[in-house]
Formats: sequence, structure tokens, C-alpha cells
Amino acid sequence: MTLQAYTTEAVSLLKRLIAIPSVSRDEKLAADELENTIRNYGFEPHREGNNVWVVCPDFQADRPTILLNAHIDTVRPVASWTRNPHSPVIEGDSLYGLGANDCGGGLVSLLQVFRILTSQPSALNPQPSAFNLIYLASCEEEVSGKDGIVKALPLLPQIDVAIVGEPTGMQPAVAEKGLMVLDITAHGKSGHAARNEGVNAIYEALDDLEWLRHYQFERVSPFLGATQMQATVIQAGTQHNVVPDECLITVDVRTNECYTNEEVFDIIRHHVNSEVQARSFRLHSSHIGLDHPLIRRCVELGMTPFGSPTLSDQALMPFPSFKLGPGDSARSHSADEYICISEIHHAIRTYCQLLTQTT
Repeated sequence: MTLQAYTTEAVSLLKRLIAIPSVSRDEKLAADELENTIRNYGFEPHREGNNVWVVCPDFQADRPTILLNAHIDTVRPVASWTRNPHSPVIEGDSLYGLGANDCGGGLVSLLQVFRILTSQPSALNPQPSAFNLIYLASCEEEVSGKDGIVKALPLLPQIDVAIVGEPTGMQPAVAEKGLMVLDITAHGKSGHAARNEGVNAIYEALDDLEWLRHYQFERVSPFLGATQMQATVIQAGTQHNVVPDECLITVDVRTNECYTNEEVFDIIRHHVNSEVQARSFRLHSSHIGLDHPLIRRCVELGMTPFGSPTLSDQALMPFPSFKLGPGDSARSHSADEYICISEIHHAIRTYCQLLTQTT
């Protein structure tokens, strides 16, 4: 098959997936479609919940293993769509539909690359592979769900490195910010507002809010910049004449690779007077060294490494990984989402160049 033929099959699969609603935690039908497609390609798929994967037929335990990963779930369509989000339409070079860009383009491109690199030598795959390949279509990525990639990874062979097909314009995102959500509670004492009684929990929270606003973390990443935190939700009080005895603050923390989430939590906890609880520590920042052979090869191919502010399944991968995929991150989660067919064509070719010439 030619590169154009693989591109045509990728686009055909993507159109079928767009037509199947696959909002996070409701991806069964999309997973069924991928499972059937992989089987029709002549491979034996594996499945855990709505995670679907396939291992190269010539897997050898003594070779390094590369994971090709992208997600099948989407966010809910926003109200400002001017098209049917589940009706795939091609206009010129653009394929419109929910999930086309995030992360359908990477999902279908990487599957074709898996086919190419596990087939007989060809112009796209000129020599026998020196590594194992695993293709994984994961679910619940948009919500970092408990039944997503974390359910699949323990069932896979040991992974040495992963390529995550998020939309990056086919530039390698070598670092990605982590996420930690904190619940901060300032305590006071209720009383009658007219009598100036009690201790106002809102006022008790003010010093902590000022610290959150102005504190600067010392270790700054060359790709991700500084770790940042924002107070995003504040709740206090029950009615106008009662001094509130509790003020609840939600804080969004985006960590760089210089800190673990636990380290940042300890810094915050020791600087604020209020009670601090983390909802989870699991979504860590991730990074891969510029000296990694795949990143060196990316640079040789004219790509420019960068740092990504958006979260992906990388946060749940306990091995080196980077994002590299067709599309534009700015199109994600937006109305009238689309991917360019030329971007899919370019992605398949570039992935093959990357993986067949890495030393």
C-alpha cells in the first residue's frame, strides 16, 4: 500500500469514529469500532473496558518497546457548534467533527503507522524493526478517569518510551505540566453581623490568598516555565447577617517537571494558615531528555521541541514519553473542530521517518 492509501484508510476510520458519540466514560461503541477495525487489519486486539490495544506480532522480550498512544474519548460539544458535531464533513482539506483534532487525527495516524511498521519491508518501512511496537487507544483521557489508561498499562509488556498523538502540529512536546487541585479551608467563628461578633473566615483567608497570589516557586523549567497556582473558586457564608465560620477556596496548581506534586503541596501547606487538602497527587508533570534518540531524531527531521501547558495521559505514564501528533491544540475543545487531511498524511509519513531511522 502507498502512503496515500494509508491516509485514505485513516480518514475513513476517523469519519466512522466522529459519527459515534464517545464522551468520556461512554466510549464503548467507539472502542467496538476500533477493536473491529484492528481485527479486520489482521491483528488480534486486546481490551480492558474501553481501552483497546494491539501488540506487534513479532514481539521479542529482549528488544525495547515503544508505545503508540492516543485517546478515543471526547469532551461534550459546546453550544456554539454551527454543524452537527457527529456528522463528519470534508470541505476541501478539512475534516470537521467532534474529536477530529483532539485526538482523532493522532489516533488514526498512529494505527496506520503500527500497520506499516509491522508489515513486510516497503518504501515506508525499509528495514526490519529493532524494537517492539504497541498501539493503545485509551479511554477517559479527558477526565483522567480511573478506568482509562491506568487500567490498561499494568496489562502491557514493559514500555521503554511512549509517543502520545495529541495535536502538537507534529512538533515534539518534550515536557508537560502536571495538575493538582487543592481544597483550602479557612476557619472562623459564626456570629451576628450586626453585633460584630465571631471571627470572619473570609478575613482569615485573606493572608493566604495574598500568599497564593504572589508566591513564586524557585525552580523554573526551560520548557514549562514556573509552577503556577490560581485560586479559582471561593465559597463562604450562608446569609447576609451571619458572620461566616468557614471559607472554602479551590486552587488549581500547574506543576513543572522540577517539582513533584507532593513537594509543591508541602510548600503550600507550610506557608498558609488554613487547612489544605489535595484531591489527588497522581497527575504529575512529565518530561523526556533532549538526548533521547527519538528526540534527537525529531530535531534531525527539522522539528522543534517545546513544553506543553495542557494535560494528557502522559501524566499517568511511569516511563519516558512525549507528545507528537497532527492538528493544532488551539482547535481542541472548540466549536466546529476539524483536522486537515494533509496533516494526517504528513503525520503518517513523519512518524515512519522518525521510527525507521532512529539509532
